[in-house]
Amino acid sequence: MKFVDYVTVTVRSGSGGAGAVTFRREKFEPRGGPSGGDGGAGGSVILEADPNLYTLLDLRYNRHHYAESGEPGQSNNRQGKSGEDIVLGVPPGTVVTDSNTDEVIGELREEGDRLTVVQGGRGGRGNTFFKSATNQAPRKAQPGEPGEEREITLQLKLLADVGLVGKPNAGKSTLVSALSAAKPKIADYPFTTMEPALGVVYLDDYKSFVMADIPGIIEGAHEGKGLGHQFLQHIERNAVLLLVIPVTDKDLQGTYETLLHELAAYDRTLLDKPRMIALSKIDVLPAEEQSILMDTVRDYFPKEETVLPISAVARKGLTPLVGRLWEAIQANREAEAAAAPSS
Repeated sequence: MKFVDYVTVTVRSGSGGAGAVTFRREKFEPRGGPSGGDGGAGGSVILEADPNLYTLLDLRYNRHHYAESGEPGQSNNRQGKSGEDIVLGVPPGTVVTDSNTDEVIGELREEGDRLTVVQGGRGGRGNTFFKSATNQAPRKAQPGEPGEEREITLQLKLLADVGLVGKPNAGKSTLVSALSAAKPKIADYPFTTMEPALGVVYLDDYKSFVMADIPGIIEGAHEGKGLGHQFLQHIERNAVLLLVIPVTDKDLQGTYETLLHELAAYDRTLLDKPRMIALSKIDVLPAEEQSILMDTVRDYFPKEETVLPISAVARKGLTPLVGRLWEAIQANREAEAAAAPSS
């Protein structure tokens, strides 16, 4: 299934039905009063977060969504039928903006979240509503309110706990496949990951977290080079960033600095997120060289960074890595809970 994380659609709500102007015409009631019913409300267009969806692909192929209008009121004080709402399912993590003003309309983050993007027009009042002591036979009714139309942009930002950040061929896809049931494309050439992939990592029956394999970052990614900055947006929602740097890289420090520079150029607040470094492909080095590398690793990275050697292929160092990631995720969740306003 193709991953689609950005789409623009046109939505229109239904207009409300007009109120009716009618009078009772019953036997022995020569002066029957007003009996015009109200018009029905127009249908709205509503977005709903569906955890079974992982992409906006369905909306790409159907970009116009028009809700039904309400029907006019009827005699005998019968209200017109309301128009049906349109409910569009979107993946959790979808941000909705007005395409013309860039105003953020809302965001759907959790299962069942709903957002009304265009509200249906109210139905008009029938002449029964206007009856009074001084006006026993009103001959006026309201038209229904018109619906509204707008163009909206939906942008998906993956809600993963851990985001993998690295250059092409750093071993990110192999790591995700080794830790989860996800099967991202793996090959020995750059940009095998053409779209983000999610994998669920289980520590036990009660502990798990979501890891996102983001397409490789190269220098200038924030300007659209390589696969562009459209994939950097998915890192915004990650609780922890895992920088994956292969030991085969001839410039470990330079790669580390490039990754941080691209993150900061896209959004400087990304540097405030907890992060770790995974030295991948450690299995390609002889045991003696592995020991020397870990003894000198502080020459390449700041002392405050957590650096863990791993090999996804040989499944080496994965248990300590998962444990440290879980601790960082839990700390982040506790910090968010403490910062959240109490209800």
